Amino acid sequence: MLTLSSRQNPTKRWARGPQIVAILALAAVSLATVGSVDAQHYLEDIKALTSPAMEGRGDGTKGLTLAAQLIENRLKKLGLKPAGTSSYLQPFTVVTGARLRSGNRFTVQTGDSKSELQSNQDFVPFSFSSSGSASGALVFAGYGASANEFQYDDYGALDVKDKIVVVLRYEPAGFAAKTGHHGLTQHSQLVTKAINARNHGAKAIVLINGKLGEGEEDLLTRFGSVSGPEDAGILFVHVKNAVAESWFQAAGKSLADVQNQINTSSKPASFSFPENLRASLNVNIESTRATVNNVLAYLPGRTDEYIIIGAHYDHLGRGNFDSLAPSEIGQIHPGADDNASGTAGLLELARLLAPQKGQFQRGILFSAFAGEELGLLGSAEWVKAPTLPLDKAVAMLNMDMIGRIREDKVYVGGVGTGSSFKMLLEDAQSKSGLKLEYSAGGYAASDHTSFVSKHIPVLFFFSGLHSDYHKPSDTWEKINASAAARLLELISDVGLQLANASTPPTFVAVVEDKPVGGTGGGGYGPYFGSIPDFGQVERGVRFSDVRPGSPAAKAGLKAGDTLVQFNDKPIKNLYDFTDALRRSKVGDVVQVKVLRDGQELTASVKLEQRK
Repeated sequence: MLTLSSRQNPTKRWARGPQIVAILALAAVSLATVGSVDAQHYLEDIKALTSPAMEGRGDGTKGLTLAAQLIENRLKKLGLKPAGTSSYLQPFTVVTGARLRSGNRFTVQTGDSKSELQSNQDFVPFSFSSSGSASGALVFAGYGASANEFQYDDYGALDVKDKIVVVLRYEPAGFAAKTGHHGLTQHSQLVTKAINARNHGAKAIVLINGKLGEGEEDLLTRFGSVSGPEDAGILFVHVKNAVAESWFQAAGKSLADVQNQINTSSKPASFSFPENLRASLNVNIESTRATVNNVLAYLPGRTDEYIIIGAHYDHLGRGNFDSLAPSEIGQIHPGADDNASGTAGLLELARLLAPQKGQFQRGILFSAFAGEELGLLGSAEWVKAPTLPLDKAVAMLNMDMIGRIREDKVYVGGVGTGSSFKMLLEDAQSKSGLKLEYSAGGYAASDHTSFVSKHIPVLFFFSGLHSDYHKPSDTWEKINASAAARLLELISDVGLQLANASTPPTFVAVVEDKPVGGTGGGGYGPYFGSIPDFGQVERGVRFSDVRPGSPAAKAGLKAGDTLVQFNDKPIKNLYDFTDALRRSKVGDVVQVKVLRDGQELTASVKLEQRK
């Protein structure tokens, strides 16, 4: 288990007596001199961050660079200093997507006859396909599903080793109904189909649309519009029905009849195409990378300890596979609530607190993170390469989507990670008139997760999800600026109390409870208990942390371990790990291999029920 410093020892607690009185007394000195949040000023900053020139602040775009310049210039004008370096910017490289290079080819040969398919007309690679070449016999594997929970396996009686697998889009009729939920199951997901084909030994996988709805066209997937890993470990292309129909005819079948047979019988109808029908394909994809910047500024205190106030400033640009309005991809996704609201809050708190230089016992680091929408990459970069000593950070306050407060309700996560947090929040709440809904755990899909994994107490402020989330309709007009201003007053109050407390909060390792405000949850199979590090690794899934009391922790797995195998399945990336978990059951004892300090270790993990 991890060795904790005395500051981080979870067995220590604050009493409600002299310490809290001292906190409030010290804070009162500074609170009296700090101004008030200006709701209109706050809203004007949101308007600026969501202006057309910002183009949705997508990572790697000109709009994100403009937003970084706006934030940097504002913090400079306030008199704040760079945080431990000569620059306000902390650059790092991210993968922003992929692009098709020349040389993508697909050739079909029947006996002596050869036909060349046209890229972007007859076929298109998926952006998460491997690059490379493959040739071999064609086999049909139904929907490409191996669903043990439904006693259904398209690969059950099929030998696909070193062959090219052809699969249908979506999943057999009735899968979702058997789960008791609406919509499709994970077996319909394209990455799941790719992983399953790879695990069965296929060289490549070809997707066809199959049956079309009334008025629906046989369209190819737009390159880059489907989420996936950087490299799924197998060649994967999408081919039009009209092309594939001739393959079925060569086997004396029709595509429509075979698909209907599967759907009506709920049984696989896999088969091998004639031996003289072979395919060759070449895929040439290049990952696109860009340099983005965290924007950091520091307000010194009287000691070298400090608190962090953070918010991510990136969003989706003109939409990508994370857009929840796929028909509107290409339009600017302004991200007013996500997360211009938190970024404007950061600037407003900096405006209020900057004139108090030297008045606080601890410094305040103002951090605007990039790369959050790509996987908390900016905050992960900072804790990996901190510009101030990490062991001097006493707390992190994160603001993500704080602009759509309804009925005065605000969700606050991480309350259990700091020994004094509940008391500080209760005191601040009484003055704000807001209704705070607490969650003890510190893990959620936002940047504070990077800090709690380093055993730094965190608070996460969030006004809840809404129907405009990740859509072009997330605009500034819908921001509740007056309520957000009250929340910022509360955050300022809590921050100042932490900055002036005679004793910093003690980190508490929390056994996780439910996520706050609908920010996450189950759906990935049984409970394992690791927290992934979304940074780039050569192979596997690196753990940024392991939840206390979880199956992974009980098995002796630790933060920093890299998972490379789950039972007999190699783990290349987070998608492989997710797929392996989904195929497991509560109570299963799985054998995993991890890399730790260059050594390969094996552990037995008994999977549990998600709470």
